[in-house]
Amino acid sequence: QIDRFGRFKLWHIGGSVFVGISFSSVFGGCLLCTILGTDSYLVRTIGYSFFAAVFNIGWAATQVSHMSMVNCMTSNPTSRVALASCRNASTMVANLGLYGIALAVFGIVKAKTCADIVVQYKWIAYVSIFVGCCFLVLFHAGTEEPTLKCEPNCKKRARIAWSYWFKKTLYYQVALLYMLARLITNVSQSLIAFYVTRDLRMNEYSKATIPAIIFCCSFLVSVVLQEMRWNSRRLKSLLTIGATLWVISGAAVFLLPSQMHNLMYPLAVVIGAANALVMVTTIGLESALVGEDLNGCAFVYGSLSFLDKMSCGLALFVLESYDVASSCGDARGLNTVSRYGTGLIPACFAVLAIVVASTLRLQDDDVARADRRARASAAAGALEAPLLV
Repeated sequence: QIDRFGRFKLWHIGGSVFVGISFSSVFGGCLLCTILGTDSYLVRTIGYSFFAAVFNIGWAATQVSHMSMVNCMTSNPTSRVALASCRNASTMVANLGLYGIALAVFGIVKAKTCADIVVQYKWIAYVSIFVGCCFLVLFHAGTEEPTLKCEPNCKKRARIAWSYWFKKTLYYQVALLYMLARLITNVSQSLIAFYVTRDLRMNEYSKATIPAIIFCCSFLVSVVLQEMRWNSRRLKSLLTIGATLWVISGAAVFLLPSQMHNLMYPLAVVIGAANALVMVTTIGLESALVGEDLNGCAFVYGSLSFLDKMSCGLALFVLESYDVASSCGDARGLNTVSRYGTGLIPACFAVLAIVVASTLRLQDDDVARADRRARASAAAGALEAPLLV
């Protein structure tokens, strides 16, 4: 629908409204229970599931429109990857900002009962929504609707059929790489809090400090990446480096004994850098896949996001179906879900990503072989100024 009707900003703000409403409803209590005057398990399940579904509809509209805007703002490959790096850095800032909001709320609202804990998380949700709305207004006031899609020299002005992408080998390669990148980051981040407290027996603060280190390092690497000049060879090389770092750190996380839990801090640094390398390069590959076919870019981002959400949901469902009580974690040594999900399984996904990346054959690879002058055109299209400095 975004490809058909355009108007990225309209889709973005509509999705953001859905996200705000659903988030406030999920954390604000069961609205359906209040309307029906009952608090049964069935009604609560339906009520929370409905707003969780609304959230995902809104998030899809927001994410796909926002990612598609990048390709329609510039056709320069270096600028596209730089914008993706800037986007990833901002995501890390948002994650760290949430930690700051939570720290402030926990300090102001003291929890003595379960009801107090519910109030704490309500305030965290409400403050996060308010801050998000402020940045939403700033974004829409300061960003114009991209016009590159409407320029006369834009290829394939008619809306591109889905079958066009399904005939391209690169589509399946990039889809697999993006899915693997999301599996690596999402699965590991979902279980790392259980890993550091349950398997490594670190203190409760480690549930926040370890992810915070990962986010900080990811932010710093993203800032560095957005200043680089990009081509397909560099995309593949840095993707391979990021995946290799994950293989090493994932194996170390899986084998790390609880007596050496302090090594988790340097490992978090490596994981943060690897996450940034993997995510920025795979999103850059999505832009390379789209190229100048701007009237089909939303389908590319939407279909790949759908694939990553389904795969991550399935992976977490399978992992958590094997989970047991935390009291049994120590007795089973390395054989715990959190160890597998934080270390070994993401490392296996990273190995697959290295294999798939080695088969990539992007367009400017062929151009470089046929005509060395492609280097000059790539240099001419580099960013004239950094994005964040």
